Amino acid sequence: MYKSGLIMPLKQPQQNNQGFYLTDTNTTMEFPGKICILGGGSWATALAKLLLQRCETIHWYMRRDDRIEEFIRLGHNPAYLTDVNFDVNRIYFSSDINEACKRCDTLLLAVPSPYFTSHMDKIEVDISQKSVVTAVKGLVPETNELVTDYMARKFGIKRDNLLVLSGPCHAEEVALSRPCYLTIGCTDMGRAEAMADRITAKNAKAITSSDVDGIEYAGVLKNIYAIAAGIVHGSKSGDNLLAMLVSNAVREMDRFLNAVYPRPRQICDSVYLGDLLVTAYSRFSRNHNFGAMIGRGYSVTAAKMEMEQTAEGYYGTKCIYDINKKYEVEMPILDGVYDILYRRVSAAKALRAMSETFS
Repeated sequence: MYKSGLIMPLKQPQQNNQGFYLTDTNTTMEFPGKICILGGGSWATALAKLLLQRCETIHWYMRRDDRIEEFIRLGHNPAYLTDVNFDVNRIYFSSDINEACKRCDTLLLAVPSPYFTSHMDKIEVDISQKSVVTAVKGLVPETNELVTDYMARKFGIKRDNLLVLSGPCHAEEVALSRPCYLTIGCTDMGRAEAMADRITAKNAKAITSSDVDGIEYAGVLKNIYAIAAGIVHGSKSGDNLLAMLVSNAVREMDRFLNAVYPRPRQICDSVYLGDLLVTAYSRFSRNHNFGAMIGRGYSVTAAKMEMEQTAEGYYGTKCIYDINKKYEVEMPILDGVYDILYRRVSAAKALRAMSETFS
């Protein structure tokens, strides 16, 4: 029987006198060491599948005891990517985020950005010496911060210990064992290579980059542009307009990245252009699907209610719009999506205004 808040493998657990299961008593290993996934959604589940191709065991924090109990009983996540089966004997589950953090060396953050701070506010143990890999696909909505900036400020984590994980990669295609490509960013390239090695496996390839801020911002922007692409698709405005939208979105992304974090980068690299393309076009893209509903005539509120998962671009649009008040980058696509989502401008009117700027 699963006990709330306790690390729980199915391998003959032994309890200490405080009641916690002693599940993994190895001392801290070389980076990345013991990895704990924080989050229970589709992206977290896909990453768990990738990690378990190279790791003997992983730790996994989920906030809901009932979800963990069902996972252990069924052998798969009961709510997300249910076709992906796991050997639960290789997973140490916990609903206690502090116990999970305390026992691991590397924390892999895979929670939706709107709920990010509510999880982080529960952390009371010292994680300043931990390594953190953020796979969060958004900014911190309350402060408009990059997740790496937030973790450095709130927990005192060193910059070289902060990594970002991005695509181009859909969780659903990981589940289908299709080829997937990931990018690991870190200022310490040795750590980036070590983490890339840990998630490189059959059908999965990871490359590295030192453009940490650029990768994080690009991961937010591509969701915004995917909403716009979905609106074009849902309104049946045609592939020609969609092609113009995406080609202009690439240039808009480049302008913004060069304004907020100027450094040499190739905008056609997979982590920028590739991730934008897969998010803008794929039927697995929740941001594209959210935009498509709006394009078909749904109100923003109705589209949000219809979505089973979080469309990160909804929140990212406001964050980037507010940030751009400082930089004043020319961003007609961002402005148009913001008008639709937050000013109740009709999708047709906003699309016309965007298209008049395309070149």
